[in-house]
Amino acid sequence: MIIQVRGLRKQYGDNVALQALDLEIEAGGVVGILGPNGAGKTTFVEIVEGLRDATSGSVSVLGMDPASQGPELRERLGVQLQKTALPTELTVREMLDLFAAFYTSALPTDSILQKINLLSQADQKADTLSGGQQQRLVVGIALIHDPEIVILDEPTTGLDPKARRDLHGVIRELREQGRTTILTTHYIEEAELLCDRVIMMRSGEIVADGTPFDLVGQSSESSTIWIHVDGDMDPAPMIAAGVEPLGQQGDHHKFATTDPTATILALGDMLRSQGLSLVDLRLKRPTLEDVYLELMGDVPADDDQAIDDGAGS
Repeated sequence: MIIQVRGLRKQYGDNVALQALDLEIEAGGVVGILGPNGAGKTTFVEIVEGLRDATSGSVSVLGMDPASQGPELRERLGVQLQKTALPTELTVREMLDLFAAFYTSALPTDSILQKINLLSQADQKADTLSGGQQQRLVVGIALIHDPEIVILDEPTTGLDPKARRDLHGVIRELREQGRTTILTTHYIEEAELLCDRVIMMRSGEIVADGTPFDLVGQSSESSTIWIHVDGDMDPAPMIAAGVEPLGQQGDHHKFATTDPTATILALGDMLRSQGLSLVDLRLKRPTLEDVYLELMGDVPADDDQAIDDGAGS
């Protein structure tokens, strides 16, 4: 495991930002940390980065303690902070050259410019870049020293769809290279699209942890199935299998089911016994958003903001 966390707690006055977290992260893939503002996402990653001290508990990153071995760790850790102030008088290339000088070794600047698709903007000053280009530059700074772990803290917040898509491409490339990427986000579809593992946080606690597929499988929400057959259908065999009829939409019979596999088997038996042919079948399973809303839907807004103000997460 490249990251091991035991009993991690962080408190700001009366506000508890992290509540005794236990967590392990192995090398490779994209790990998403998903939760509303104030969930503790930024507090957690800043402790991992060595930028904040824990109130109690232990953290090991690449075998090092971030609190006492910060300089050594940052040689192997790439970080994009939630908020970054760029020196506007420097060009993109000068910015990357500057940050490259902070490390004992660094990648060629042109290779980073190509990776973040800013080669044609290399001689532009930072304040002339669009919001999406500036965010790609910040990610490039995090990658300049070829780190083993990359931590991206809400990198796509406030970006337009094209800029978000461009950054998604950078994150996918990191995965293809075998890099470990930790991505904090409150965009559910982003986590479902990019992440191999999703950790959901609520009020400083981990409330769910698994692959997007596994988490969706834990949802209590029903799947919806639409069936169009070439004749009159008696749905009794499917209803007997636990399927709930929801009426018709055009030519389609609509049902809800908590067991899609059993439903499909019952459908096959019904088609054979009634001599029907299937014209169309559509199935909509619960999404990661459904799981998220089940777990986060009752977060009190005032508590959320209080922790956010204290913890910066």
